[in-house]
Amino acid sequence: MAQLYFYYSAMNAGKSTTLLQSAFNYKERGMRPLIMTAAIDDRAGVGKVASRIGLQADALVFDAQSDVYELVASHYKDEKLHCVLVDESQFLSKEQVLQLTEVVDKLGVPVLCYGLRTDFLGELFVGSQYLLAWADKLVELKTVCHCGRKANHVLRYDSEGNAVASGDQVQIGGNERYVSVCRKHYKEALNSESASQLA
Repeated sequence: MAQLYFYYSAMNAGKSTTLLQSAFNYKERGMRPLIMTAAIDDRAGVGKVASRIGLQADALVFDAQSDVYELVASHYKDEKLHCVLVDESQFLSKEQVLQLTEVVDKLGVPVLCYGLRTDFLGELFVGSQYLLAWADKLVELKTVCHCGRKANHVLRYDSEGNAVASGDQVQIGGNERYVSVCRKHYKEALNSESASQLA
């Protein structure tokens, strides 16, 4: 029976690598996966899912206006799909997460979503909020802080290297802008005198 999965973590836990490995496994068995990613994240190019270890694949993009059920259904109509893999799923809207539940329930296609749980202020992304609420299976992918503890927070840094304590939820960036840390080091960085109140 098809299910909706949410693989979540802080940054740099290997979410995209895990997604790409899953896609490879399906293809190796003669099955057809559909990879999707958010149009807003164009670090590797629009319509690309790329991992830090050098793996990459083409992907169907979604944006805020996309009906992801219709996108998937149009591909399913052409040829049977065996799974849908969604990178950067924190950028899904509530309605789009609901649409993914319809992919599972109406089309019978498993959906595996990979994304951040929280932003740099420790707040849930909308997509993550509803994936946490509605997914059949929740899987935490773990990464570590520089101190060796589990990293479950993400710090955003400004151009001067100061931790940022306010600003827009979404600013696309990688290791030059974001670092995953444990709760203790997250609080220490935001409470330091050098923490910036402007993004």
